[in-house]
Amino acid sequence: MAWRKLGKIFDPTNHKLSNGCVEFAQSPQTLMFDDFVRIYFSTRQKDKSGKYLSHISFVDMDKGFQKVLGVSTDTVIELGALGCYDEHGIFPLNIYRDNDRILGYIGGWSRRVSVSVETSIGLAISSDNGQTFKRIGDGPVLTSSVNEPFLVGDPFVMKYGPTYHMWYIYGLRWIDHPDEAFPQRVYKIGHATSENGVSWHKTGRQIIADSLDADECQALPTVIRHNGKYHMYFCFRQAAGFRKNRNNAYRIGYAYSNDLIHWIRDDKNTGIEVSNDNWDSDMLCYPHVFHCDDKLFMLYNGNEFGRFGFGLAVWDDQ
Repeated sequence: MAWRKLGKIFDPTNHKLSNGCVEFAQSPQTLMFDDFVRIYFSTRQKDKSGKYLSHISFVDMDKGFQKVLGVSTDTVIELGALGCYDEHGIFPLNIYRDNDRILGYIGGWSRRVSVSVETSIGLAISSDNGQTFKRIGDGPVLTSSVNEPFLVGDPFVMKYGPTYHMWYIYGLRWIDHPDEAFPQRVYKIGHATSENGVSWHKTGRQIIADSLDADECQALPTVIRHNGKYHMYFCFRQAAGFRKNRNNAYRIGYAYSNDLIHWIRDDKNTGIEVSNDNWDSDMLCYPHVFHCDDKLFMLYNGNEFGRFGFGLAVWDDQ
């Protein structure tokens, strides 16, 4: 597998975004139209206390990914109500076109006291062709459980046959590390299925093997069927030191499957690495793989977790 980088295609600092957001275009997710591509992303606003809130915006681009056709300036989806799982932000909003419906799976987060954050997954539906989304309710459709006690998030949904499949992350533990001033999280990739896209049954196990160590953090899975096989891309990092040490920062990992259940990790065939310099020289994170006009593409973020936008790569082995 060989991904050819096409460069950074969107920088949020060059555009006026909704909700007064500045910088950050994280976790890009696509919605295909006949003659353009809409790319949703998570951006940030500072609240009255100076802390970040995460909002959803989108950019419309031509199918050659050369021209920005428009950027959302209105609110795409409101943050959750007081005390809800997504009160302080949405990261990411995973989009799935389900026949005549456009579903938005919410990676919602809220602040905690003893640790920094808690997350769950909700569902919203668009009735205006993806311009805005409304929740089906204030609560999540997938959240913590006995063996997945916290940090359920990063949804990615596809439907194969009559079954909806969701790949997501879940927290195993919080750890105190001597190099960090506050507790750090450890999370893995899980899998759930549904017959209606609302009620989900968890597989209940870690589906991607660790590569670094038992505290490896795995995030943002994206799955696609291509050439008769299922391919998963995700990002992974060390549990600590990843903000300042590029060697501990996110890289993109890869696994494949023939049945959507059993996955073989094969990072040596990921096909994309950090650059020697420039905007993606320190980290690669938050991949999203999709087809467009018979080509296979990957959107991804680079340094500082997508602070200055996202880039595009095309799979040359086609």
